[in-house]
Amino acid sequence: MPTPTPSRPVSSTPTPAPTSAAPAKAVASSTPAATPHQPGCRNLAAGSEVKAAVTGAYQRAFPRFFHVQPAPAQFFYGECGGVRYAATRFEATSAATQEELVGMQDEGSVTKYFRSTSGGGWSYLTSDGFPRGAHGCGDIPQIPEALSEAWGNCGR
Repeated sequence: MPTPTPSRPVSSTPTPAPTSAAPAKAVASSTPAATPHQPGCRNLAAGSEVKAAVTGAYQRAFPRFFHVQPAPAQFFYGECGGVRYAATRFEATSAATQEELVGMQDEGSVTKYFRSTSGGGWSYLTSDGFPRGAHGCGDIPQIPEALSEAWGNCGR
């Protein structure tokens, strides 16, 4: 079973990936779910550009959390049928304000889910419920089942 890629600190001003032609837009969790058995799913190694782009999508969806970064060893990245997916928990950086630190007490305990297509940037999909489901990211309908399995259900 693949293990998550260790996270590296992300600067407070993320740089979008050079392949992104348009800015990512946050979307509500009503984004259509991928088919459960989508072909061609694979786990990928996430570099700093992917992590920065995903962090930027999170910051756009939750602008009150600007000083955040993916939590170490909690970043999952993969692709199914040309659509890229990511899942991570976020933590406050050392530059976080008191308001961000307080807000992240609950917010940082849940995994956030994102997607990106070849022509667009990263979009926020949804978060885990609280308490988290018994099957981790396997309980998130927007994440293809085969990818969730490759990610070990995001550590359940």
